[in-house]
Amino acid sequence: MGTKRVNFRLPEELVTRADIAAEVTHKNRTEILIEALRQYLEEKESDESFREAVVELYLDNHIEFEKLVEIIGRQDAEAVRASKEVLDRGEELADKLADL
Repeated sequence: MGTKRVNFRLPEELVTRADIAAEVTHKNRTEILIEALRQYLEEKESDESFREAVVELYLDNHIEFEKLVEIIGRQDAEAVRASKEVLDRGEELADKLADL
């Protein structure tokens, strides 16, 4: 897995707390922030309403299929993709029928 440099601002209090946690756990600040972000995202990704919102992003063509897989898992993503294909074909068919 590659890494990407990201610059952002944090409240000083959070930086101080992260630095203390880093010192206590013998990790660096980046490792602490990565661990905290992973934990947060895992919690979010287990929330059903979040997962439904991610599916909507995929259905609206805002995210790619592989990103969907990363968040909801391959089996569920395949089911969503199959449903999307059926819906897309249905809309195409409806358009053709409307033109008759």
